[in-house]
Amino acid sequence: MGRPKRDIRAAAEESTTPPDQLTASQSVAKVVKAEGNSLYTCYLPSRQTVLVELASRFRNTIWIKRGGYVLLDLTSPQDQKGKVEGEIINVVRDEKEWRKQSYWSVDSAPF
Repeated sequence: MGRPKRDIRAAAEESTTPPDQLTASQSVAKVVKAEGNSLYTCYLPSRQTVLVELASRFRNTIWIKRGGYVLLDLTSPQDQKGKVEGEIINVVRDEKEWRKQSYWSVDSAPF
């Protein structure tokens, strides 16, 4: 049995609206590669590559393509579990809305 349509619509609606501000541990990143099992390699604006995990509410509901943008919540080094350095907490779907935000600095990094 599949997920109810209301769960899929809620996840899609949540990803269209960007947050007003980001916390210190959050960052917008570009997806470089899908590693499998909900793991993705992402490129931060600080020119650092990180391995992150997709949040469970987005699994099997929203697909992320290579070259797309995501919002990451990076964990501190002492809280990391293995090689995974953070979690994808939001997927950028409406890029025009996200680019209007003050924290959008992805253009400054050469992707």
